[in-house]
Amino acid sequence: MAERKPIESWLTDMDGVLIHEGTPIPGADAFIKRLRDSGKPFLVLTNNSIYTPRDLQARLSRMGLHVPVENIWTSALATAKFLDDQRPGGTAYVIGEAGLTTALHDIGYILTDHEPDYVVLGETRTYSFEAMTKAVRLINAGARFICTNPDETGPSTEGPLPATGAVAALITKATGKQPYFAGKPNPLMMRTGLNAIGAHSESSAMIGDRMDTDVLAGLEAGMQTFLVLTGLTSSEDTEKFPYRPTKIVDSIADLVDLV
Repeated sequence: MAERKPIESWLTDMDGVLIHEGTPIPGADAFIKRLRDSGKPFLVLTNNSIYTPRDLQARLSRMGLHVPVENIWTSALATAKFLDDQRPGGTAYVIGEAGLTTALHDIGYILTDHEPDYVVLGETRTYSFEAMTKAVRLINAGARFICTNPDETGPSTEGPLPATGAVAALITKATGKQPYFAGKPNPLMMRTGLNAIGAHSESSAMIGDRMDTDVLAGLEAGMQTFLVLTGLTSSEDTEKFPYRPTKIVDSIADLVDLV
């Protein structure tokens, strides 16, 4: 069996790896600094489509994590890239926040509820019954159903919140139509991210805290995978899956010396 190539580029999830409930995880600042000093291509990824990369840069900077805008890749950007490739200059009815609407505006999409090409569902803290009803009717009328990510819950200081995947299930139940998910674990998000930084999967690594999105996406994209135990997955949880990460570590601090 051929040996893996040395890691020349890094992709890392954000929540549960670099930060947890608004505070940096010990070692995250040293890891980001080492990446920047090394000059190696890297991306910070998130399935959360609420924020633009500029928003996320500002939030991370306030925590002492200095990540350039061009090194942030979101499911909203992956969704926009997918739609731009599929149907350039199209139209969409969007349920989501500025991260998603800005990404679609930037590729020249028109946002409308009049016979759109797509219904695009993203993350928001204010899912409305009216918006979901409109989405159901537009999909039944022929609009194609796209979702930024399949996460069923998201983190908050009060506990888990219903997320895009849960709302997608409601719309699927009402329409009989399954969405196409652009975000993790779809390897499309990883491949478009790698392309954005000029990196290759065989010499790249993915760091995450979830087996079902981060590790699976990295595995299917052909990358080495590192699972950290500072997020949603415990070391016992990994045994429930039919695949394994390349390596399990306690936290991002354990990976600084690998950069």
